[in-house]
Amino acid sequence: LEKSNSGNLHLLENNQIIAEKQRQISVTKKLLPVKSALDADLAVLQIQFAQCTDRIRDLEKQFINPGDKNRIRLLRGKDLTEAEMIKKLDELELQLAKKEEKLLEKDFIFEQVSRLTDRLCSKTEACKQDTLLLAKKMNGYQKRIKDVTEKMMALVAELSMKQALTIELQKEVKEKEEFIFYCNSRLEKGLPLNKDIEREWMKVLRDEQMYEMALTEKFRELRERDNQLLPNGVYTSAEQRPNAYIPEADATLPVPKPYGALAPFKPSEPGSNMRHIRKPVIKPIEI
Repeated sequence: LEKSNSGNLHLLENNQIIAEKQRQISVTKKLLPVKSALDADLAVLQIQFAQCTDRIRDLEKQFINPGDKNRIRLLRGKDLTEAEMIKKLDELELQLAKKEEKLLEKDFIFEQVSRLTDRLCSKTEACKQDTLLLAKKMNGYQKRIKDVTEKMMALVAELSMKQALTIELQKEVKEKEEFIFYCNSRLEKGLPLNKDIEREWMKVLRDEQMYEMALTEKFRELRERDNQLLPNGVYTSAEQRPNAYIPEADATLPVPKPYGALAPFKPSEPGSNMRHIRKPVIKPIEI
């Protein structure tokens, strides 16, 4: 059985290989017409390539040896001799040496200018801090100038007000002097003063009286405040209640005796709402 199975497997593999070869043969046969067309195209392209190669060779020959005079551009002038060429070379070397000398001078000047520029840049960087300090000082001075200017303007305005007040006071003094002169003249003539003077005098007396009354009231409040000072240092506006009583017995001395734990009850004064409360009618007690 094993031999028969192995033989079957070999037959299957051979059949698959044969089928694959047949498929490749059929595909190759289908590609034969395409191959013939490609061969024809290849022949045509080879002919064209040969023609192009020949054309390139002809153009190269024409470029190397142009036979047409129209395509030739001859240089003007004459050919220099060896001595003239040596002289020309010497002149060119002399010009080149001069140019190199000028170039070295310019390089030296450039180095000097670069050194000076670097020095100036370093000084500029060093002076930036000084410039900042000067700018800060300048700002401070400007602020101080502004403040002083504002103060001066305020003082000028205050001076103007004082001058106006002085003028008013001088005018008032002048009026008072004229009034005093008028009063003295009337007194010398034996005439009474006018009603305005009497009214002003009464006003002065009333002001003095009011001032005295205010001082008296102030002293009274100070005394009351001293009386309202409690022993513990606290001020109070409450009415002082009795904390002791005098015994009414004949055998004891009339010395105030302090109350014990139960102080006398003091009812508060009736308020304005008591008018709405009807008094109670006390009924007689029947025994």
